[in-house]
Amino acid sequence: MPDGVHVIAGTCTTEYDGGARASTQRGDVVAVCKPDNTVLVHDADGYQPVAWLTRPASLTVGPDRIEARDGDERLVVTVHESHGRARYPATPAGAPVGPCPACGGHLVRHSRAVACGGCGDSYPVPADAAVGEAEDCAACGLPTLTVERGAELTVCVDRDCESLDDRVREAFDRAWACPDCGGDLRVLRRGGLVLGCEAYPDCETNYSFPAGVLAGTCDCGLPAFETATGTRCLDTACAGG
Repeated sequence: MPDGVHVIAGTCTTEYDGGARASTQRGDVVAVCKPDNTVLVHDADGYQPVAWLTRPASLTVGPDRIEARDGDERLVVTVHESHGRARYPATPAGAPVGPCPACGGHLVRHSRAVACGGCGDSYPVPADAAVGEAEDCAACGLPTLTVERGAELTVCVDRDCESLDDRVREAFDRAWACPDCGGDLRVLRRGGLVLGCEAYPDCETNYSFPAGVLAGTCDCGLPAFETATGTRCLDTACAGG
């Protein structure tokens, strides 16, 4: 994996093997090797690279050759004449959400995390969370996130500082009974947050915790939630109201 972004400009032959876009091309191009091993080769025309390999399993960057492999795919860039090369630092780009209390750098929201471009600290956040719209955490100074998990909850982005799971458990653990065996539904993390029967594995009743706020009781007796797509039962297979 490259340390930062490698940029190599020169007269190159690019060979791609694997799939319908197999090709060999030569020209004055710019090759970009990213920290996730992605290789992009750009020429003078348009925005789309003339050759690329996204997140390959292996990447070797040498003085006059780049080789990336991923299964049956192989991309080789041979540099015949170098016009220049450099290595630059690179971080994820995203919407700014405030200063990093650890180093004073800039925190950004990207993908499903809040990360600092200075010290590299990173905090995973739910995809539907709003970040940085409420007051910063009083305990550590990090931004807070707001999500709907039965109720609107605001917690620190650092789960070690303040746990979203704990807040949901405080509000809804054992709040409802399992419709199959009568046991309590527990708030658990199994990949995501779920309401699962306490009698597991004897009873495997298990529901994903909806992204929404509690909106009464469904005809079947389970809770109903108001979500972005409307009111729904905890059980997505339920046709009740």
